[in-house]
Amino acid sequence: MKEKTKANLGSASQAVLSTEKQPVKERLILIFVNLLAATLLVTAGYLAWARYLNPQDPGGSLQANPAAIASGPRKDNPNAGGLVALSPLDGQPASFMEGITRQIEMDTRIPKRPEVNVVTYTVETGNSLFSIADEFGIKPETILWGNFDTLQDNPHLIKPGQILNILPTNGTYYQYHEGEDLNAIASQFGVDAQDIIDYSGNPIDLAALSSGKPAIADGTWLIIPGGHRALVDWSPPTITRSNPASARYYGAGYCGTIYTGAVGNGTFVWPTTEHFISGYNYSPPVHPAIDIGGSLGNAIFATDSGVIVYAGWSDYGYGNLIVIDHGNGWQSAYAHLSGVGVGCGQSVYQGYLIGALGSTGNSSGPHLHFELSLNGAKLNPLDFLP
Repeated sequence: MKEKTKANLGSASQAVLSTEKQPVKERLILIFVNLLAATLLVTAGYLAWARYLNPQDPGGSLQANPAAIASGPRKDNPNAGGLVALSPLDGQPASFMEGITRQIEMDTRIPKRPEVNVVTYTVETGNSLFSIADEFGIKPETILWGNFDTLQDNPHLIKPGQILNILPTNGTYYQYHEGEDLNAIASQFGVDAQDIIDYSGNPIDLAALSSGKPAIADGTWLIIPGGHRALVDWSPPTITRSNPASARYYGAGYCGTIYTGAVGNGTFVWPTTEHFISGYNYSPPVHPAIDIGGSLGNAIFATDSGVIVYAGWSDYGYGNLIVIDHGNGWQSAYAHLSGVGVGCGQSVYQGYLIGALGSTGNSSGPHLHFELSLNGAKLNPLDFLP
């Protein structure tokens, strides 16, 4: 009996010794089992909670229903969860992409227009009245009105090296002479005298003005904000075959006899081989025509049938000029030509070669200055060319 007991004790001791020889493996297994059990319990609890809050979601989706959460405690258990009832949002939440977006601007652009005072600008090669006006954010006519002594209201007189006045705002520029009435000056340019007085760029002594004393020094240049006046139209006048001598003042190319001949059909073709704008576009009252680009010597065609009522030199900056009376109220003009191939009174037909493209007169480079007018009104040729 003692021997069995000793044998059993020996077996137990060996089992204990065997267990102690591998404690790490068994402990790892035990830890893994416990973690797995805890994870399953947590998951089961969360699913039960989600199902309780949203009974219409039988699967207990992990994406809780916002409307169910916002609705507060369930009617059958008002204390469940202790949630606060919130009013539902109207409509769907807007995505941030639906808001107002702003385009990224990599460069900071600083306006070059002066604030209240006149500045000067030296004309560079390639400049035109319109490019300079665009640079300073003013109308082309404002440059003409600010530089009458230099440009004489003629946009084609701009050339490199000229120094131009640049007004800080659209309007006119006027040199005041002692004794002049400010109200009369304002009326001349279609504004109120107070507009001139209130403009901070004008050196007017307000105290002297209020007491009736001279407030503006003799020879002072005044900025007339919003002021305007008539511009000189340097383009050819309306010349009909019944009275071509009306253009006698315009230059040596005038015709002096009454003519009859071809009549146009009221449709038009491009007057030269190129079909692109080079220089000035149609922009009345400053430039009631288009400038069509091309090379020296390119062919110039009659845009429609008619009679030549001017052929030769113009004294008003257009160089060699041809004018056609189409006999139906329409007139076309072709300026800055390098050569004139027709004569006074000649009938020409649509597409007929009448001259060659050039750069004569006040021209910044080879192009055709092309005008169309109907009963004296100068219209945009691009509205009628194919």
